[in-house]
Amino acid sequence: MLNSFTKNINDFFKLLHIVTNNSFSNNPSLFFTVRRISNKTKSQNPQSFTVSYLRTKLGFPPESALRISKYVHFKTPEKPDSVIAFLEQHGFSDTQIRQIILTRPALLCSDVEKTFLPKFQFFQSKGVTGPELSKLLVYNPRILSRSLEKRIIPCFNQLSKLLQSDSKAITALRRNPYLMVCNFDTYVLPNIKTLIDNGVPESNIVTMFNYHPWSFVMLPDRFKEIVKDVKEMGFNPLLVKFLHAVILFRKVSKPAMESKFDVYKKWGWSDDEIWEAFRRYPGVLEASKEKITAIMDFLVNEMGFQSLILANHPSVISRSLEKRIVPRALFARELLSKGLIKDLKFSVVFGTSEKLFVQRIVNQYKDKAPELLKLYEEKLKFAVRGKYKSNRASCRTVMKIKFGVGFGVALSLWLYPFRFTLVLMVFGLQGQSTNYSHQMYHVSPDISTGPLGYNLSRILKI
Repeated sequence: MLNSFTKNINDFFKLLHIVTNNSFSNNPSLFFTVRRISNKTKSQNPQSFTVSYLRTKLGFPPESALRISKYVHFKTPEKPDSVIAFLEQHGFSDTQIRQIILTRPALLCSDVEKTFLPKFQFFQSKGVTGPELSKLLVYNPRILSRSLEKRIIPCFNQLSKLLQSDSKAITALRRNPYLMVCNFDTYVLPNIKTLIDNGVPESNIVTMFNYHPWSFVMLPDRFKEIVKDVKEMGFNPLLVKFLHAVILFRKVSKPAMESKFDVYKKWGWSDDEIWEAFRRYPGVLEASKEKITAIMDFLVNEMGFQSLILANHPSVISRSLEKRIVPRALFARELLSKGLIKDLKFSVVFGTSEKLFVQRIVNQYKDKAPELLKLYEEKLKFAVRGKYKSNRASCRTVMKIKFGVGFGVALSLWLYPFRFTLVLMVFGLQGQSTNYSHQMYHVSPDISTGPLGYNLSRILKI
């Protein structure tokens, strides 16, 4: 058998040599067979028509074009050209079109008159047009491949009925476009019924669904467990706080919650104190570990507060360190140091709205200490422009300030971002970039002016 197999292989290569070296072979069937093999090899070439089109027409890099070509194939440009032209006519940018194709490559072979146009007309009839429609479809291109009659219209009608208006349904879709392809009967309506059966007012459900729609999309059995746990913790179903707790358990995994418990314990909180803070304000377990650490470090180590004061005022954990906590704390400390006030409640400093804080505290001292008002207003302007915008990564980055002390000697001080911000704000400095990473500052000494013997307003970035 082996000899027979070897003989067949040898005969095949001899035949292949004859055919491929004789373009006028008198055996067209053999020539056709070889051509079929050749064509198949060509279709597997990365420089196929689909790959070439994706690169030249849509600007995809070679690697992306090759990857996309595994999910869509076309030999002529008519359909993909019509898809691109249709999207361009409806205001989609080149970047948005590439994003849609990258997510759903098969859409390039769609019949725009049958597949795209009816869906666009439907959304436009509901008031979703222009950039809003582009954003909706870019975030979830699967909408374009779903049935209008069987999926999109029923889904929108259910959403509108739940939220009691088309406009609120559109708002919910803006917040989470994936609702449009969600199976409401399976993953939403049973959960709404569970909440109502447990005494949650429908008005509270509508309000929270409008802001956190995806938190209600879940396997019904698991959602029932969460509602049961929240109820057993003592939350009142009649209060919105009940839904806040449900949403938090829906969003935060058990390992993530345990890791946040560990962070609070490092600052001296017990399990009971953490749960009590959670009952006061469920968002205390929503903040990232980095943010919790940053706020605790600033208020405890920099400002001298006891860590347990935050257990009594847990909503502070959800506030912005740069935009609220730091500027207000420094402002309050200045008032105390100047003797303008004897005491200031923690809840007043960090718990009031910006409007009330300015009215009740800042404006009271604009005549006695106008420079403080100016300082506070400057810090707010910096915050609005994103000068002190924080994120999780920034809490793991350090900044360097270099102090020149004369005689060719310089001292370097490495600071975490929140302490770096504190230094800048204490001395009235304004950074030149929204990203302080990898920046070094040189400060010239001036013993006669400025705290600590340094005139930190004379600052040069090097």
